[in-house]
Amino acid sequence: MSLIEQIGLRALRLADPERAHGLALKALHSPFAPLPGPVTSDRLACELCGMKLANPIGLAAGFDKNATAMTPLARAGFGFIEVGATTPRPQPGNPRPRLFRLAEDRAAINRFGFNNDGMEAMAAKLEARPAGFPIGLNLGANKDSDDRAADFAKVLERCGPRLDFATVNVSSPNTERLRDLQGAEALTALLAGVLEARDGLERPIPVFLKIAPDLNGTELEDVARVALESGVDAVIATNTTLSRDGLVSAQKGEAGGLSGAPLFEKSTRTLARLSELTEARLPLIGVGGVSSAEEAFAKIAAGASAVQLYTAMVYQGISLGARIAEGLDQTLAAKGYTHVSQAIGTERTKWL
Repeated sequence: MSLIEQIGLRALRLADPERAHGLALKALHSPFAPLPGPVTSDRLACELCGMKLANPIGLAAGFDKNATAMTPLARAGFGFIEVGATTPRPQPGNPRPRLFRLAEDRAAINRFGFNNDGMEAMAAKLEARPAGFPIGLNLGANKDSDDRAADFAKVLERCGPRLDFATVNVSSPNTERLRDLQGAEALTALLAGVLEARDGLERPIPVFLKIAPDLNGTELEDVARVALESGVDAVIATNTTLSRDGLVSAQKGEAGGLSGAPLFEKSTRTLARLSELTEARLPLIGVGGVSSAEEAFAKIAAGASAVQLYTAMVYQGISLGARIAEGLDQTLAAKGYTHVSQAIGTERTKWL
């Protein structure tokens, strides 16, 4: 990490977390932002559901909710990025404060509640997206919607023509009863509607499903079965958790979803179990607590075809994505792999 980035991080930590988030997005447009361009090698270059990636390290949804920094983020060393979540109508989200740093735990708690500018604003932003770089959109539902399942399809129909993939997010803990859509019957119906909307696009794109880490064994079995039967292209495991096990920070009791380092083990175990349940027939994207090349490798070895991160950048800066990709290349080489795909699922049993 450069000295400028270190100074910038220290300055941001003095600000309110949500204000700091906004300032970080604006700072990406400055000439001092650490934007190395593509980070790739013969080991790292790969495909995910037909998308060509320079490397398998992605930026998770939530960092660039309204797609205000797609162009600089495409030069930040990630292999792909996901913007959003986006709902059909704009909504303010939950009252502030709604984002909390847990520095002692290298974590964060948020209860944003899908605050976003809506699908019309997102569609306009996507018209100016950088070409030649994989960009996906996290699909959400309005809090006061009469038909939340239909909301996901609406956003996809409107924004799909300018996307490389879309993610059905039924795993946010901050919209009341949204996680109820992870039940087998509701999830089957929801995915059918979304995939029908996808198939109606002039250029159909992959659709991913993002799940929670708090599913019990039976619920995870249901999700795995529905994912395989529905025709969804991949599963993202996982979103934030409601668990507060082992936290020491003063704000550990705040309501919302917990992300960051404490989520790593829980999300990786869910990932590995999902890999086992799907018999590795479905690409998985591992997310939750990734802050190093070693942890990115662990997700891949547990069954992930690609990895996403977000919260660790609060503590290690925007250059973290590029540094993890470079470190993953070195880790793969040290372990004797000539391509990242060779490592997928090789250590799954250690997480079961």
